[in-house]
Amino acid sequence: MQLVFEAYDYAISNSDKFLDALLQHLLLVGVPLGIGLLIGLPLGVWSARSQLAASLLTNGFNALRVIPSLAILFVAIPYFGLSFQSAAIALTLLVMPPILISTDVAFRSIDPMIREAAVGMGLSARQILQQIEIPLALPVVIAGIKTATVEVIASATLAAFIGAGGLGDFVVLGFAAYDNAILLVGAVPVALLALLAEVSLSALQKVVQPPL
Repeated sequence: MQLVFEAYDYAISNSDKFLDALLQHLLLVGVPLGIGLLIGLPLGVWSARSQLAASLLTNGFNALRVIPSLAILFVAIPYFGLSFQSAAIALTLLVMPPILISTDVAFRSIDPMIREAAVGMGLSARQILQQIEIPLALPVVIAGIKTATVEVIASATLAAFIGAGGLGDFVVLGFAAYDNAILLVGAVPVALLALLAEVSLSALQKVVQPPL
């Protein structure tokens, strides 16, 4: 318990640095997640409609999942340096697979009879997508977004190793100084952010779940 109080005192006495690190961490999460959604969702829908696209995209992005995030970070350094850009690229590659694959699974699992019935009712392709497919697919898509969000919150901590800032700065400093209190200043907020994302997106997933 004494360690927690020491971490709290350190965070309060360095509140400006802590706030800057928190905002930078949220930026490291928000930018890759936003790019991942803009690219991954359309690719996931396309993958669900094309067997060739599914083979190329799912296999390609599944291969990325076996590569450690830290390795991608260091691969990006020669091209973008020790910068936010390197971290954003690595983290974007991290969030893409769960978003794309969950979207593919969500749309692929919709009963074809539902689409046929919608066509028989005279709905256009856009109307079918907006009014039928998206509402049915949304819970599974959100599950993938939840996985991606929790992963990027945790992995953004590694950005500190290439000078991109974030809460990982306190983790690195804590290790360097052999001070667990400083380490907790970075680790605890990351854990709380991941927990908040898990709980809030799980609640949203239940809200959008179509009635049986």
